[in-house]
Amino acid sequence: MSSAQKPQKTQKGWKSFLAGAVAGAVEGTVNYPFEFTKTRLQLVPKSSTMSRNPFVLMYKVVKGQGLGALYVGCPIFVVGNTAKAGVRFLGFDSIKKLLVDEDGKLSGPRGVVAGLGAGLMESIFAVTPAESLKTAMIDDRQLPHPKYQGVTGSVKLVKDLGLRGMYKGFLPVAMRQGANQAVRMGTYSRIKGAIQQASGTPPDQPLSTGMTFLVGAFAGLVTVYTTMPIDTVKTRMQALDARTRYSGTFNCFAKIFREEGLLAFWKGATPRLGRLLLGGGIVFTTYEKMMTVLN
Repeated sequence: MSSAQKPQKTQKGWKSFLAGAVAGAVEGTVNYPFEFTKTRLQLVPKSSTMSRNPFVLMYKVVKGQGLGALYVGCPIFVVGNTAKAGVRFLGFDSIKKLLVDEDGKLSGPRGVVAGLGAGLMESIFAVTPAESLKTAMIDDRQLPHPKYQGVTGSVKLVKDLGLRGMYKGFLPVAMRQGANQAVRMGTYSRIKGAIQQASGTPPDQPLSTGMTFLVGAFAGLVTVYTTMPIDTVKTRMQALDARTRYSGTFNCFAKIFREEGLLAFWKGATPRLGRLLLGGGIVFTTYEKMMTVLN
């Protein structure tokens, strides 16, 4: 009997990965302008006179460089987002199976633990290199003579950074992804479970499309404001001039706080909120739909 169960577990694992990967690709493509704007705002130094209004920034970028400029670094980001969402849902579902009770329910604290584990897994296998490349390309585009443009520029950037460079900022990335998914997946799982219990829906059955989107969007809202400081530090640590400005992650935290004040940690919160509100709805809805199709 145990030998008959093994293929089923593998199959379910691949379903989680595939459904998550599709959800990540859709969400990353739709939401990239928000990600671009958030990253640009986080890279603006305090001394700059540039507007901090995300919509003004988007307008000026489109006016000066064209609509395509909002998608600088998008292909790398979407590839990374596809991989990280696949790893995230595979990791979360795998850890969740180990933590559910006899009735198949996942408690709030255990949901947070499963989300934390999934976040750490995605930071190692997908997020850190993809985020390093994306941030470097967006930062490079602000220079008078950008070096990394198009596919050839992306290849050159990979060569210039090397493996060590692509894992620059790993600690803040791991901190952010762990916190992100602990909050996001934990919140989603907890609210979904409460709604299923109240409506008499079995734990293995998805919510309606509209309800899934709303719960996913709310999980994104909670995630933004609880994890924004870590996200800001992560972006600063992956900028092209990070090595000359910061001696490490904790030095970056201290320097931002000392020189720019507490509110600087929430720079770019508005576009990130737009991305995770819409993205949370898209990614969880797409994932649930894909799992329904695959099953």
